[in-house]
Amino acid sequence: MTTLLDIAMVSEHASPLAAIAGVDAGGQNVHVAALAQALARRGHEVTVFTRRDDPDLPDRVELPSGLTVEHVPAGPARELPKDALLRFMPAFGGYLAQRWAADPPTVVHAHFWMSGLAALAGVQDLRDVPVVQTFHALGSVKRRHQGSADTSPPERLRLESALARQVAQVIATCSDEVSELVRLGVQRSRVSVVPCGVDVDTFTPLGPIAPRGRRPRLLTVGRLVQRKGVEDAVRALPLVPHAELVVAGGPAHGSVEDDPEVRRLRSVAASIGVGDRVTFLGQVSREGMPALLRSADIVVAVPWYEPFGIVPLEAMACGVPVVASAVGGLLDSVVDGVTGAHVPPRQPQALAQMLCRLLADPVRRTAYGLAGADRAAARYTWARVADGTEAVYVPLVAQSFAGLEALR
Repeated sequence: MTTLLDIAMVSEHASPLAAIAGVDAGGQNVHVAALAQALARRGHEVTVFTRRDDPDLPDRVELPSGLTVEHVPAGPARELPKDALLRFMPAFGGYLAQRWAADPPTVVHAHFWMSGLAALAGVQDLRDVPVVQTFHALGSVKRRHQGSADTSPPERLRLESALARQVAQVIATCSDEVSELVRLGVQRSRVSVVPCGVDVDTFTPLGPIAPRGRRPRLLTVGRLVQRKGVEDAVRALPLVPHAELVVAGGPAHGSVEDDPEVRRLRSVAASIGVGDRVTFLGQVSREGMPALLRSADIVVAVPWYEPFGIVPLEAMACGVPVVASAVGGLLDSVVDGVTGAHVPPRQPQALAQMLCRLLADPVRRTAYGLAGADRAAARYTWARVADGTEAVYVPLVAQSFAGLEALR
């Protein structure tokens, strides 16, 4: 690849700086940070536009990798829930339009649906600047699984569907998402599949291992929201004798006991007699995550739905077998019977049966771990993800240039 591009990424609520700083960042933060840096290292000019959520942040941050992060004034300069940000997208889009009027990028890549709205507003007066969209999660799927508990703005489904049909190309992170997009009316030819990735230099089978006792260790990692299935893992534990369940994620380490979801899950564990076998760690730094993953006999990832899921990839890269619910991106990343096992979501008994089977079979666990590490290194490096993303950008940019030449 010799064409160097001026790439503008828009990530309205998920700053890549959170992931780069090593805090307990979400999957979108990690994805945007790693992809943007991988593209910048190839010589592309990459700027990520993210909302200013702290008045002390500099206007621009230039990183050694060549990536630039620009903080956009849109709404109050403080942290807000992402579901409260829709009303600030016109200001975000207006800033982008002004910023790009004199110096337009060659391609815009929006991450999350609200970023897509801002990106389209930013290019509306520009000629032939393609907008690529990665949703990371679709509102139609979220509504289906969460119903009245969905806190998304009521306009989300309508706006998201229109957005998906207006952008030049949609990048889906898994095959399950493609089917959902087609149901929304997007032409299959306008959807490309490029998965999320994993840092195989950090997440490796060899390295420090976090301290652990003699009990078999089950580990689940993620935000403490009900759709992540942590309660299902807790409810499986009575049928998995002697094993411990370690839960990482959620509140900061010093605030674990004050978190309402931790208290609820502790109550569930106590009511079924496994309170002494469940440990809540709270947030774990990115730096500490590989050692924690290596300490597990099995990583349990059983969300009700999952657009992709980076934690199973990180576990696989560390050589740890994964038991995952058969949903969303986990159908692609975890190969049933090869790198781990699939179980139906929201069925603790089926989960317990699979965990018992694997805990009793160390040879199979070792084989799954080896196969998982091989699969992560072969298919899910950020270099491979950057390859796939470039393959989406380049034809779109070529079409735009051809269109401009035809008008001259």
